[in-house]
Amino acid sequence: MKKYGLIGYPLSHSFSQKYFTEKFQRENITGCIYENFPLASIDEFPALIQDQPALQGLNVTIPYKEKVIPFLTAQSEVVQRIGACNCIKIEQGTLTGHNTDVVGFEMSLRPLLQAFHKKALVLGTGGAAKAVHYVLDKLGIQFLEVSRNPVTSRQIGYHQIDETLIKDHQLIINTSPLGMYPNINECPPLPYEALTSTHYLFDLVYNPAKTLFLQRGEEQGAAIKNGHDMLIIQAEESWRIWNND
Repeated sequence: MKKYGLIGYPLSHSFSQKYFTEKFQRENITGCIYENFPLASIDEFPALIQDQPALQGLNVTIPYKEKVIPFLTAQSEVVQRIGACNCIKIEQGTLTGHNTDVVGFEMSLRPLLQAFHKKALVLGTGGAAKAVHYVLDKLGIQFLEVSRNPVTSRQIGYHQIDETLIKDHQLIINTSPLGMYPNINECPPLPYEALTSTHYLFDLVYNPAKTLFLQRGEEQGAAIKNGHDMLIIQAEESWRIWNND
């Protein structure tokens, strides 16, 4: 039995296990199982690998996309560049880190992207944000990082976002967990009244399907998209990596 799974903490509302279990059934893929492995600390990771010899691959979610890197045997070029890993291929004791968020985000973002979306605000500074930065650089879109606790010259605090900044940055991407179930009444603190129909709000959160962040953008006429398509794309890319000899 080939085993795949997800590490993170907590994992009570994981997309991946349900998705892969249904994929195996739908596509008549036999001899495979996908499990959640909630780790209260990344220090538990080596024991997991040792205790689960049937593991062929893992997905990695909050808060371990960066913390898992020291445990890898090898890294893809993207992981080396951005310092975040969300997919591990396990082969004969070798753990190779990949990042499928990059592919998922780019393919999901593009359909609603317009030529005038030249500047972006990226809300949050975790591992998922690093994948977003990589894609925006690739697409030639300038961006500012927004953090509750800015520490670099490229980061600003939420209190610095005013109507002028919103007007100048027509793509706004939420990579933080703000608004994720069960905290559905939360949203990033922005001057939403400054949004217009030329703005595009992308939320990596997928549960609920329409976060308060997206709702408030939609009320102002902005284009909106959640993280559901991104998750499907990155999951399929993970499967391709795990099964590509």
